[in-house]
Amino acid sequence: MLSFFRWVLFFIALLVTVLGGALFLGRSMLEAEGPLEKTRNVVIPRGAGPATMAKVLQEEGVISHPRLFRVALMVDPTPKPIKAGEYEVPAHISMARLVELLQSGKQVQRRLTIPEGTTTAEIMDLIRKTDALTGDITVDAKEGELLPETYFYSRDDTRDSMIQRMKEAMDKTLDEAWRKRAPGLPYASKRDALIMASIIEKETSQSAERAKVAAVYVNRLRIGMRLESDPTTIYGVTNGKGMQGRELTRADLQSSSPYNTYVVNRLPPGPISNPGRASILAAVAPAPRDRSLYFVADGQGGHSFAANLYEHNRNVARWREIQRQKQEQASPAPAPPAPAPLPKP
Repeated sequence: MLSFFRWVLFFIALLVTVLGGALFLGRSMLEAEGPLEKTRNVVIPRGAGPATMAKVLQEEGVISHPRLFRVALMVDPTPKPIKAGEYEVPAHISMARLVELLQSGKQVQRRLTIPEGTTTAEIMDLIRKTDALTGDITVDAKEGELLPETYFYSRDDTRDSMIQRMKEAMDKTLDEAWRKRAPGLPYASKRDALIMASIIEKETSQSAERAKVAAVYVNRLRIGMRLESDPTTIYGVTNGKGMQGRELTRADLQSSSPYNTYVVNRLPPGPISNPGRASILAAVAPAPRDRSLYFVADGQGGHSFAANLYEHNRNVARWREIQRQKQEQASPAPAPPAPAPLPKP
């Protein structure tokens, strides 16, 4: 009987030793560096089970032993579901860290930047061409309804969801700005403020000038003066497609388009672009006590502002002189006269 118990104790000790060694070996393999040479993005497909995930990871060069990956999932003391999506996998990631990464759900964040002043047609085209977004565009969006800024998204987000986010961002931004608007503005509604913001966006890219441009147009609206804005007129005669390299003509300035603010003495019927936050804030908070009614390019990327026509004409003359000097500097110098031919012997 004593001999029997000795054999039982021997086998128990042997089993513990073997299991301990196996666990040590397994843990070492789970924590060892993986074969991936360079960081890369890996996509875990929707509906993938452990076998499919292991196959994808092996094909991408992340793991060498698919069965060990499946075992790692089974023996995980705190198992969590793995979410489908795109993951940035570091080079030489261990099996243990790989499982943690896939369970974290921290997918690759892509970004899409929409420039201020972009038209809705341009934004729609950009979204159609954006990599990793899915689905056709079925959501309707009118001019001025999308907020230009940087949006983060994950692979397989839909194009409709991106557009909806832009619409919601614009609604929120416009509502907040309208609640904080200066008193006495000549706007019938927050849509008028949006239209004004779209004009400001097209008139200047200088952050310090937006409130001054807003003041000019607000002052004109208050006294019933036409806005005479080139960008609104261009939008009307080109249907928002821009001048494509040509200049505004006298015929353009006499067009019957409701966007031709050289003819109509009010705001155009709708926005001419999708303005950014800064232009929206300028539209509802023009430069205080600014009585300017005119502005013209100053030849250095900004504008010169004037409260009366005399000052404005002087600024225009200065701008024309700057343009003339630039043209002279850009013109090639005349070639020196050819030397007289030598007399024949």
